[in-house]
Amino acid sequence: MSEAKFNPEILSKIEPEIYEGSLDVNAILSRWYAKFKDANCGAFITFVGIVRDEGGICALSFDIYEPILRTWFEAWQQKAAARGAFVLFAHANGGVPIHESSYVAGVVSPQRKVALALINEFVEDFKAAAPIWKYDVKGGKIEGGKVVGGKRIYAADRSQRIKGAGLLG
Repeated sequence: MSEAKFNPEILSKIEPEIYEGSLDVNAILSRWYAKFKDANCGAFITFVGIVRDEGGICALSFDIYEPILRTWFEAWQQKAAARGAFVLFAHANGGVPIHESSYVAGVVSPQRKVALALINEFVEDFKAAAPIWKYDVKGGKIEGGKVVGGKRIYAADRSQRIKGAGLLG
């Protein structure tokens, strides 16, 4: 049996995953694991973001600008590929109630140290540069990923300026 090697062609098949409403974390992670477990990558590191119950919110709501997001993600795929790794992510669009997940990120690499370093870099850059805008939802509820009743309040105090996006100056 020959040793499996890093295959950059798989990059063309890795897309950012956008879902309406809360993420099914188990399904996403199981699918990613199944895709990469036989790829001779010894490390699969994940991060899962869960909406906290704080500040009187009942949910968070997200707006995503996909064209910039895809460009950002492609640049990250190339960065990871240069280190022999893959980055993965899924994010919610619309409303996500407290105690449910809005974000899942992963790094797959033949090397543990590379994966551990990349997951931190990727998650931090995602927070700073991905074109996803966050809103607190107070009152109301979430149905099918949509805010029903209540009020969406832009979370400016927890948002980052995104160069060239025009938002936040």
